[in-house]
Amino acid sequence: MAAKHVLITGGASGIGFGIAQGFAKDGYRVTLSDINKEALDRAVAELGKQFDVEVAGIELDVTNSEQLASAPDRVGVPIDVLVNNAGIQFVSALEQFPEDKWRLIIDILLCGPAMLTKAFLPQMYKQNFGRIINVGSIHSLVASPYKSAYVSAKHGLLGFSKTIALESAEHDVTINTLCPSYVKTPLVENQIAAQAQSHGITEEEVINTIMLKPMPKKAFIDLSELAETALFLCSPAAKNITAQAITIDGGWTAH
Repeated sequence: MAAKHVLITGGASGIGFGIAQGFAKDGYRVTLSDINKEALDRAVAELGKQFDVEVAGIELDVTNSEQLASAPDRVGVPIDVLVNNAGIQFVSALEQFPEDKWRLIIDILLCGPAMLTKAFLPQMYKQNFGRIINVGSIHSLVASPYKSAYVSAKHGLLGFSKTIALESAEHDVTINTLCPSYVKTPLVENQIAAQAQSHGITEEEVINTIMLKPMPKKAFIDLSELAETALFLCSPAAKNITAQAITIDGGWTAH
């Protein structure tokens, strides 16, 4: 395979960096983006040491309209795969949920992917190839209390993906959403602490009685599972898989 090019938002850590490792291992040219320049530089250097592939980084705020629109020019080399991964979380009952935080979560998790996809679609149409992978969540499919903004954004991401799949169907462009249950990342570690505070229980109880309770397999999802699934969606075997929620949930939604 000729080296293809993937852009991953929120790529400096967590799920984004884990997916980047999978693509780099498979020989892809990798461009990471992140709002944290220091973390981005570290991630680019680390990925370059781990794998013999071209690695670059661009500082990107997915709430900044100008930065989103100019991203194709800033990346420079056309991309084949866009992974919309950047995200944040905030846990609170709605009546105490700060409005600015609620709007920010929607902006990052839903508006950001939409506008970045908008920026790169013309390039993908021109080359008649593109794979767009949105990192959703089990909360794209089900709800949990105290996460109204996050759940709303992740549900919206599915509707967005289905719509763009229809708009792009005449081209060799697909768009799908990964829907994992809990992945052990720094973001989830913070959620554990926040949930413990919200529910007045220990962090161990959060893991066992809230996070893993709905999962028959009783295990966090591994980063490599997400990376390998994303790579499959970019393979010839998946050329007609589009508009789908790819659920990696240890059996959660079978209930």
